[in-house]
Amino acid sequence: MEQNRLGNSGLKVPHLSLGTMTWGEATDEESAAIMLRSYLEAGGTLLDTAAAYGDGTSEAVIGAFLGELVPRQEVTIVSKAGLGRRSGAREVDASRGAMLRSLDASLARLGTDYLDLWLAHTWDDQAPLEETLSALEFAVTSGRARYVGVSNYAGWQLARAISLSPVPLVAVQSEYSLLKRTAERELIPAAQALGAGVMAWSPLGRGVLTGKYRGGIPADSRGGSEAGAAYVEPYLTGRPVRITEALATAARGLDVPPLELALGWLLGQAGVATAVVGPRTPAQLNQILQASPKSIPAEIASALDDISAPPA
Repeated sequence: MEQNRLGNSGLKVPHLSLGTMTWGEATDEESAAIMLRSYLEAGGTLLDTAAAYGDGTSEAVIGAFLGELVPRQEVTIVSKAGLGRRSGAREVDASRGAMLRSLDASLARLGTDYLDLWLAHTWDDQAPLEETLSALEFAVTSGRARYVGVSNYAGWQLARAISLSPVPLVAVQSEYSLLKRTAERELIPAAQALGAGVMAWSPLGRGVLTGKYRGGIPADSRGGSEAGAAYVEPYLTGRPVRITEALATAARGLDVPPLELALGWLLGQAGVATAVVGPRTPAQLNQILQASPKSIPAEIASALDDISAPPA
């Protein structure tokens, strides 16, 4: 699997990272183990998790695999802090105390003494940015994290954070796909100018760009579940449908699966170091791994650019 440097750092990441948001919940431990083996056999090395994923269950599942299925030093582990739930409600807390408590809990669940990359999960309007950055700095200076960065920041937020941070912020995670290109306006130019690598999450448009929703909502899909319907629904009507149909037509002409074309388009975009895929099942992961994202014919890339261009 192709390896890319993350921004201006020395950290190398595979062009496909394995997102584990569903591990321990929609994806049971047995299925997660199968997925991990398949991903490693394909040359993958990066596992993306967060303290907020299943209130820590994703990290706990990964921790159970380290040493048993894969040596710790052979995988790059990325986790995030600053976002959680309290009494069922979403809670953002990126204060220094909350971030460092979350980091210690993450390390305990993972059964490791360091993270390869630790991210502030989202911007916090209530906590001073300097507090969030001081937690990231302490993680690096104490050896708890090799590298640090941020996630779900706007372009100006990323620029402000990098200008104030005592340690390099080498990565920014952002949703980015043919169905969600707003990162191109400010975030990606800022990341490129300031040396942060872009980790694109939901590169398949929350699963919609695989084409599985074209004939309706499959009962066994995320969109067909009570918990996941709201996550997928914004991409099932209007403009996203037109983009998905255009992708399917282009993929049919090239005789490749739509997901292969969608990933190939994304990985060809400036600044993108890795696409964080988040399959729920081994079968979904196998479809992704069997695809071979490659350079797209110029006329196809131009057509996809035109039809998916975000509104002015």
